[in-house]
Amino acid sequence: MRLDKYLKVARILKRRTVSKELAANQRVVVNGRVAKPSTDIKPGDVIEVTFGSRCLVVRVLEVKDIVKKNEADTMYEVIEERIVEENGEI
Repeated sequence: MRLDKYLKVARILKRRTVSKELAANQRVVVNGRVAKPSTDIKPGDVIEVTFGSRCLVVRVLEVKDIVKKNEADTMYEVIEERIVEENGEI
């Protein structure tokens, strides 16, 4: 599944257009590499998303095309969540 779609389906981000924009602006890293919106996501991948002053790092547990809202958080596990400053990390 595409990165932008995964972030939307897993409800990490609310809109797919936001996912595309973050990836296009090099604010999404998959397995240590800057990712494009079309990057293929599979179980075991580690995704790091920086949005606003937050950085969220998750591990993909499963990939599904359609997920109910209350089951979306079973698609990933949060590894780390931190606050990031404009000029670096806290």
